Amino acid sequence: MNQRSYLDYNATAPLRAEVREAFAATLYLYGNPSSVHAEGRAARAAIEAARAKVAGLVCARTEDVIFTSGGTEANALALAAQAGGAWHCYMSAVEHPSVLSGGRFYPETTTRIPVTPDGVVDLEILAKELEKHHLGGWRPFVSLMAANNETGAIQPVAETSKIVHSAGGLLHTDAVQAAGRIKLDMAALGADMLSLSAHKLGGPKGVGALVLGNGASVEPLVKGGAQERRKRAGTENVAGIVGFGVAAELAAADLAKMGTIAALRNELEKGALTIAPDAVVLAARVKRLPNTTCIAVPGAKAETLVIGLDLAGVAVSSGSACSSGKVEASHVLSAMGVAEEIAQGAIRVSLGFATKRADIENFLKAFAELIKRLRPRVAA
Repeated sequence: MNQRSYLDYNATAPLRAEVREAFAATLYLYGNPSSVHAEGRAARAAIEAARAKVAGLVCARTEDVIFTSGGTEANALALAAQAGGAWHCYMSAVEHPSVLSGGRFYPETTTRIPVTPDGVVDLEILAKELEKHHLGGWRPFVSLMAANNETGAIQPVAETSKIVHSAGGLLHTDAVQAAGRIKLDMAALGADMLSLSAHKLGGPKGVGALVLGNGASVEPLVKGGAQERRKRAGTENVAGIVGFGVAAELAAADLAKMGTIAALRNELEKGALTIAPDAVVLAARVKRLPNTTCIAVPGAKAETLVIGLDLAGVAVSSGSACSSGKVEASHVLSAMGVAEEIAQGAIRVSLGFATKRADIENFLKAFAELIKRLRPRVAA
């Protein structure tokens, strides 16, 4: 196979050519954005133009975008917002590890809400938990991702916001995987805070944002300067932020192409199930991101599938890239109650803006050859 097929966009997307050009050009803006001279004003203008583009991706106000070093810091900033006092933090059991850590909330003031077998948060249980703690004098801070990074399952954020707000609480949503793949609107979602990351969109690594809504505020994690409206001190990563802005603008335009991406994803799933009829597509019964599939081959080992596909020129992953290198069950699949023999053989395939039909064909060819070699061992 001469050309490699990259199908791991949920781990990170390739840097878009337009972003690379903008990033390189911005390196010549050597002024400090906090300086009042011409060089400083040029850098500041570049940041503010990018801020408007990132805000546009989620239909937010420009002034509500706080730039961070990435999605993990954005989540940490959100989880520091209302910690302490009479606040209690709730998160779904399938959140990203940076949310499951609880931020500044103590273990005794955090509650994980279970999900259905399809990986969708159980809102009935959430409502009961909020009512129980409300009677105890607690206010809820709820963190629910917009879509899961492993299965692609889209979470009911808008419905959750109504439950949370009726209980006098705040809602944060980690939209790192959903941005650029489904339409996001801060007002429609009812989110008080929303996290983003540039590199999932084809932007540079090391830059993200926390977007505020409904008049929400946060207590800065990093103090010592007036940058980012005193919400995140430190000289801004000008080139990274500019690249983020370009990536956000392109991702917003690419939303119209998600139907084509979904068709390619469906073609891949159909072909994989033809090759391995006993394979399972997880979360297939609920709404998913159009680019994501989590396929499990019973009896196989995910690491064997990933390595075999890699050697054949196809890049996929087993679960979240943030957990790669660890020989342990995915917390997402465990929370869904997926049987161990199925979870152990689960791989994540995620498509993106540069995916072509040839990539799907390459995957299916490599997958067929790999399953043919593994089957005697699987059956043994």
